[in-house]
Amino acid sequence: MASEDGRLAAFAALNEPMRRRLYEYVAGQEEEVGRDQAAADLGIARSVAAFHLDKLADLGLLEVEFRRPPGRGGPGAGRPAKLYRRAETEIALSVPERHYEIAALLLARAVERAADGSVTVADALRAVAREYGRTIGARLHPDEEQPSPLIEQLCDLLAEHGYEPRVAGATITLANCPFHALADEHRALVCGMNHELIKGVVEAAGLPESAARLDPSPGHCCVTLVA
Repeated sequence: MASEDGRLAAFAALNEPMRRRLYEYVAGQEEEVGRDQAAADLGIARSVAAFHLDKLADLGLLEVEFRRPPGRGGPGAGRPAKLYRRAETEIALSVPERHYEIAALLLARAVERAADGSVTVADALRAVAREYGRTIGARLHPDEEQPSPLIEQLCDLLAEHGYEPRVAGATITLANCPFHALADEHRALVCGMNHELIKGVVEAAGLPESAARLDPSPGHCCVTLVA
């Protein structure tokens, strides 16, 4: 997952008119685009095209490959051309931060798991959410000497996923729900999924699952952590 700063930088880059023109041009081509082609088609200097194309690639908006033109190879063929295409990776930004793509992923996994009728979709969703929480929590190091204590690691991880943790004594409240619109429409289902996800995280942290309490309140995530 790209950092919030990285996503902001990517979107800010498209506010520059020439950079946006080049991005839209590359995105509209069926084949990869070289610097010479982009410069000629847009009527700009090659150096200008190269500068902006490389900036777009650095920000993750374009992907790069090096390839010689067809029919040219072997000694004397020169260096491969630098070619650009639109990146496959999606970059989304929302304020406050939302992660509906995670909910969609978990719901899709739950439907697949429940397809044989052995479990309900709701039960499958809780199971896959717990597994996902354990997966993202695997980066925590509860039993090792680390520069930052476990609670700080836990808060950093939750912040990266949009929860906006707030620490008060032994309690961590989550000031933002990454699934807000879905929770408004399907509260029991989505809050159950979210609760299991965070229980998976605290399990990976070596804390008892009871540390993640379902505690809905207006303007907050439905889960409170008591460490």
